[in-house]
Amino acid sequence: GSIYDLPMQPYPQFHSTSEKKLLGITIPANTSARESLKRALDAIHAHPNVGPFIGAQLIQRLVTSNPSSAYVSRVAAAFANNGQGARGDMKAVIRAVLLDPEARSAAFAAQAQNGKLREPILRYGQFLRTFAVKADSGRYQIWNLEDPLSSIGQNPLRSPSVFNWYRPDYSPPGALSQARVRAPEFQITHETTATGYTNFMLHAAERTTTRFKATLGGNASEFFATDYTAERALADQPDKLLDRLNLLLLSGQMSPALRTQLLRAINAVPLNSADDRFKRVSTAVGLIMVSPAYVVQK
Repeated sequence: GSIYDLPMQPYPQFHSTSEKKLLGITIPANTSARESLKRALDAIHAHPNVGPFIGAQLIQRLVTSNPSSAYVSRVAAAFANNGQGARGDMKAVIRAVLLDPEARSAAFAAQAQNGKLREPILRYGQFLRTFAVKADSGRYQIWNLEDPLSSIGQNPLRSPSVFNWYRPDYSPPGALSQARVRAPEFQITHETTATGYTNFMLHAAERTTTRFKATLGGNASEFFATDYTAERALADQPDKLLDRLNLLLLSGQMSPALRTQLLRAINAVPLNSADDRFKRVSTAVGLIMVSPAYVVQK
């Protein structure tokens, strides 16, 4: 049977019992493997670089690819001390990341270098949550999302290296690298994945159910049902439909130009049947999900 889901464990016969020195500490000879690991991790945890390193990575994943040094410093300070003398309190760190002025201010969001490209799996994940997509088996078995041509180019828990899908300092060739701006998620964004994501997302948006070949149970299929109930009720009121989708998907940041384009697309769908209601909603959802305004999180 598989043992990949079991915790790692030390094997004394493969552990060196000699003295070890790292990061300014000495682990004496004949210290057990488990105790040696504990002391090593404690030393790493206490290192002054850890707070800024983890803080900057969390800011990049959650808020913006190019935080200011002051923003990173404020988050690192929360890592060093949660306000009650404790180091490494991740609740305090995440609170500092999400409540910082650079994360909350509309003025910061409006700056050209602010924001981040959403990872494809986060885009699809938001679609699943926003429209209450349910798996018929309750197991949510989705397989092979990393195919760059027929899927979104990224599969949960299957990054190609221990360094994740992209480097935190990556900057794509062209305008961004010339401006010395980091954009990590662009390392998996190119002509193929952009086309693959668009095809996949439009396909998902325009179907009441999506079929995936299940990973567990041979050739069994997993069906996912999308719930557009609230949106379909607004299909005959395009402005109200867009108000709702603006809130759910774009954080209220839909531009007048995008709204005009979406209204044109929605109104181009005749409203003669219940199926037309669905088509109006799926058209709006699909176009928003593939728009630059959505793909770039501000």
